[in-house]
Amino acid sequence: MVNEAYTAYIWHKRIVVMAMAAIAIIAAVLSLTVGSASLSIPDVVSALLGRAETRVETIVWNVRMPRIAAAIAVGAALSLSGCMMQCTLQNPLASSSTLGVSQGASFGAALAIILLGSGTLDASEPYIVTLVAFICGMATTIAILMLSRLRSSTPSAIVLSGVAISSLFSGATTLIQYFADDEMVSSIVYWTFGNLGRATWNEIAIISTLAVFALVFFIANRWNYNAIGSGSNTAKSLGVNVELLVPATLALSALITSSSVAFTGCINFIGLIAPHAARRFVGNDYRFLIPASALTGSVLLLITDIACRTVIAPIVLPVGALTSFMGAPLFLYLILKERGRR
Repeated sequence: MVNEAYTAYIWHKRIVVMAMAAIAIIAAVLSLTVGSASLSIPDVVSALLGRAETRVETIVWNVRMPRIAAAIAVGAALSLSGCMMQCTLQNPLASSSTLGVSQGASFGAALAIILLGSGTLDASEPYIVTLVAFICGMATTIAILMLSRLRSSTPSAIVLSGVAISSLFSGATTLIQYFADDEMVSSIVYWTFGNLGRATWNEIAIISTLAVFALVFFIANRWNYNAIGSGSNTAKSLGVNVELLVPATLALSALITSSSVAFTGCINFIGLIAPHAARRFVGNDYRFLIPASALTGSVLLLITDIACRTVIAPIVLPVGALTSFMGAPLFLYLILKERGRR
């Protein structure tokens, strides 16, 4: 009976994950039909098979497909980052946006644009922005990790520290814009808005490669994360090298967040919303929560992008603004929920 119950439990989780993958595919196909030029599903299928008109194929392959690929890759990356930060810091409020990692990466991008002249149209080495964004995102991660190791630190204190760090980097980003020319200011404003439409195939490939590498690492350590979920002392007693795994996990989380921010701008709260949504369906078992979080992040960002292109069409709203509208109420709800447990 025990084996049958466990088998049913495993299959239930697998079916949920497969259902999420199917929803992601449906959302991607639906996104291909949405835009200033309305396309039907048969039009999209014909374009994907190379049998449609040149105009339709151009819209599908050159305009909408890169945007959808960016939404899938960035949504998965940000959600994975948030899921692993919540696990390693044992804080349900943790994510790249609430802890200031995204804002730190945005500041790094702004710094590279102004001081190094990268990220503009005439820049010879545009990818230097990614490196500087990663360094600043990592610096923020190290600061959060040091704060989490203080004995007096509580989950609320760590989040408040992240809010303070976010405010610091946001203020610094605003300040350095004063010394920039019009082109640099417009490039910096792009990072703060969040825009899936600007990422090229090469940039999407970089984000996707890093996200897949991180996903493989996280899944390979899924049992270790289950142990950490029961507490650091419990994990150590089970043989988990917490001192090595936690920094490595946070470093990978910072890497995939920083690369996403560097290429698509600051898209807030996906890393907070998606893991909690995934937990509603698969629980806290990281064997299933890790892939479910990645898929949920992709679905949420795809749906948000569809809304951005349809709310006041043909004007396309910045995706970062809508994710902030979604994330802020959830953030307040989680704070009140944590306060109610005390």
